[in-house]
Amino acid sequence: MQVKSLLGIRRPLLGACVGLALALGSVVPASAGAEGQDLVALPDFTPIVRQFGPAVVNISTTETKVAHSSSPFPPGSPFNQFFGPFLGPGAQGPAQKYQVQSLGSGFIVSPDGYIVTAAHVVRGAQKIIVSLTNHQQYRAKLVGLSTRIDVALLKINAKSLPTVRLGNSSRLEVGQWVLAVGAPFGFENSVTQGVVSATSRPLPDDPYIPFVQTDVPINPGNSGGPLFNMKGQVVGINDQIYTSSGGYMGLSFSIPINVAMDAVKQLKLHQKVHFGWLGVMVQDVSMDLARSFHMKEPMGALVSQVVPNGPAAKAGLKPGDVIVSFDGQPIYNSAQLPPLVGALPAGYEAKLGIIRNGHPMTVPIMVENLPGNAGSLQSPTLGSSPQKKGEIRRLNIEVGPLSASARQQLQVQSGVLVLGVGNGPAAEAGVRPGDVILQMAQQPVTSVESLQKLVASLPAGQPVPVLLHRQQGNFYVVLSLPR
Repeated sequence: MQVKSLLGIRRPLLGACVGLALALGSVVPASAGAEGQDLVALPDFTPIVRQFGPAVVNISTTETKVAHSSSPFPPGSPFNQFFGPFLGPGAQGPAQKYQVQSLGSGFIVSPDGYIVTAAHVVRGAQKIIVSLTNHQQYRAKLVGLSTRIDVALLKINAKSLPTVRLGNSSRLEVGQWVLAVGAPFGFENSVTQGVVSATSRPLPDDPYIPFVQTDVPINPGNSGGPLFNMKGQVVGINDQIYTSSGGYMGLSFSIPINVAMDAVKQLKLHQKVHFGWLGVMVQDVSMDLARSFHMKEPMGALVSQVVPNGPAAKAGLKPGDVIVSFDGQPIYNSAQLPPLVGALPAGYEAKLGIIRNGHPMTVPIMVENLPGNAGSLQSPTLGSSPQKKGEIRRLNIEVGPLSASARQQLQVQSGVLVLGVGNGPAAEAGVRPGDVILQMAQQPVTSVESLQKLVASLPAGQPVPVLLHRQQGNFYVVLSLPR
């Protein structure tokens, strides 16, 4: 399954609740039923829809794309199959332009025509049309967008428009009722409901967004539409679903309105949206990693890599440090850290609570702006130097010295390249050929010989942290040597 951006189907919740009410009707006094009182209190969303539904808009976009084809017909045409056999394999015709249309949703935030939606709804569009519930249509101008937050701000030339009321997404709690309004599959002004399933839920491709997870049915076309709380306030922007079919499967994700509007304020001033940055790569602390780092419990964000000359490097952080608090807020897992840091401006001095070698410490750190190339590290071409290779029999692996060019690309002083892995502790820990061993038991690996000595000195039966480099990042694994 994968998380996909959206471009709701109603559930039979009412029927289920009515059935429950009928069942309960047999065990309550007859007078209650005779008076016509509701046996189960159900939420009534009609006041929200009446008051704020007109401020929800439908957005249609047109994007021009270019493709090379051996057929004079546009991509996807059923007539294309007749032209391929005549032109032969690999034949390429002239470039053709064709238009792609898509649908989404949005909501009006000011009477003079400012509209908020998801960035992926309008990104790359040459033409944006906004349709109101009164069937008025306007050509919209893109004021700005942030692909990292996935928020866009549009402007239409209109006045005295209905607007939504913004809420405070930080006050959302799991179990609260929420309502989505949008145009799933182009069905305009559709309303679906559900509850908040989780808050501050990060996703793999969006670590800076603490998503609101709900079970509200949303589908392609809901993107950019509002998520309302029971007070009629917008608390999120419907953005993504977790799916294996392309449609709703019970997991929906919305951008918290506080995060979105912080970006909107910058977009309205035609500024670039900035994010705070520490310059570290982090991972979760498993039970085995906690033991290997002499921690009482598995919590925090384990630093696996420190960017040279970044804020963390300047503050003295090292791989193996475990961040357990950020500015007084406990950090229970690595996913909590990026949204907290990203929300801060450059120049903000924060205090990191860390555990280093089993001892708690407090480290001041100056937050900087996230650079444009952060997260796009190049994977070096690794190679072993012509020096002698070595076998680490206790781990059942073969290693070789890291070439000078690989060390330069990795920006490390030392390390050894794993050439082969046999059955044993290293294989069980997940070590693979092509990995680079940077540390063993928090000691730097400077050569094949140093690794052999380190492994020979390690006690049996105890968890040992091993810092590896693989593809585009560093991470820790834990191995235990046999007795």
